[in-house]
Amino acid sequence: MTEQHSGEFRNGSGEGMRKALSYRWVVWGVMVFAFMVVFFHRFAAAVVKDDVTREFSLSATAFGAMASMYFYAYMIMQIPVGFLADSLGARITVSLGMFLAGAGSVIFGFAPSSLWLFIGRFLVGIGVSTVFVSIMKIQSQWYRDREFATISGATTLVGNAGGIFSQGPLALLISVVSWRTGFVAIGLLTVAIAALCFRFIRNRPQDIGLPPVNEREIARANLRPEPFSAVSGLKSVLSVRGILPATFFYLFNQAGFFALISTWGIPWMVNAYGLSVQEASSYSVILIFGIMAGGFITGWISDRLGRRKAPMLVSSLLHMVLWAVILLSENGMPPLGTLKILFFLLGITNTAFVLSWSVAKELTSEKFTGLAISILNAAGFLSIAVCTSVMGWVLDLFSGLSPAGAYRMAFILPLVSATLSVISVLFIPETGTGKKGEGRQNYP
Repeated sequence: MTEQHSGEFRNGSGEGMRKALSYRWVVWGVMVFAFMVVFFHRFAAAVVKDDVTREFSLSATAFGAMASMYFYAYMIMQIPVGFLADSLGARITVSLGMFLAGAGSVIFGFAPSSLWLFIGRFLVGIGVSTVFVSIMKIQSQWYRDREFATISGATTLVGNAGGIFSQGPLALLISVVSWRTGFVAIGLLTVAIAALCFRFIRNRPQDIGLPPVNEREIARANLRPEPFSAVSGLKSVLSVRGILPATFFYLFNQAGFFALISTWGIPWMVNAYGLSVQEASSYSVILIFGIMAGGFITGWISDRLGRRKAPMLVSSLLHMVLWAVILLSENGMPPLGTLKILFFLLGITNTAFVLSWSVAKELTSEKFTGLAISILNAAGFLSIAVCTSVMGWVLDLFSGLSPAGAYRMAFILPLVSATLSVISVLFIPETGTGKKGEGRQNYP
């Protein structure tokens, strides 16, 4: 490397750097568009619950098991996707994944029996599982360390907009046409996005002749590329102090909230409050707005403070309190006006998970960023799948109670999970650069 290029890498100046800083928004924009579709698929099951259970005569337990196929598939794929993102690259990984997700959605829409519902939902989960880890890997290459939490929050903000389209607009669509048409249409759109990903995404600036942007990539620019080893990567990540507490935090933080928003929130409001699906969807959108606002705010505050642990602790503690309020208020049925406020705050406080991505990135080697984040994700989606299924079983178990009473019993699980997330965060080391001395660099 010439002295001129070395100076350009260090100083972040020059025409090449300007092009890299510009093109990264194209890469991020396409990736986050794919991420929006991930959230559409994630939250869509709750909207079609009544139509699907009626057509296929599914019990609450069976519907919960079907909906959780997405999360089981997502969980199973996280470690493999981490390996793929770190070795094969995010571009090919996410392009193939989105194509498979589109095919799964089409299968779901044409399902002739409940078995095909399970198969379609499972394929969708496998396909979309590639997007999150890939976008985190892309961000670690195209953005600086001090920008990572902020851009991750922005990713959550924009990505969750897809969840909004899976609520009100989808509810309106299925009232006009059918749930089958809606899922076939989103499947075809997902395939089109796969083509966009392959066309525009690049794994890192160097792939198109531009200088690296991330500080650790700049430092490694003159080093010989190291061979990727799945076994050594797994050992390296799991041996780092703090990864396991961060993984448990992510696991417990995700379980109850996403079981609510993806599967049981709309049925709860329909059966307990007597709302229509369209009206209940509008309340579910408030949860998504909370995530959108909270993800960006939480990441921004953390980057400005140079702290990860303190914001995680405060957010998770408030999240636990909000679940307790829902259970204890009016026998598990807070007034609808109050519920809007609770839902928005529940979404905001859930977004402490954004910071666990930063913790995983900052604790581990850049070479294994995708793998580290995939370990957290595997734990999180396993907990969502289990919580979603168990809540369905609890609803059937307490079906003799009123709908409000049965759902109140089911919502004990999210409260317990939120409490355990608070305990977990106490064991996470501070990785932010704002503490005394250097930011944590435990990676080899």
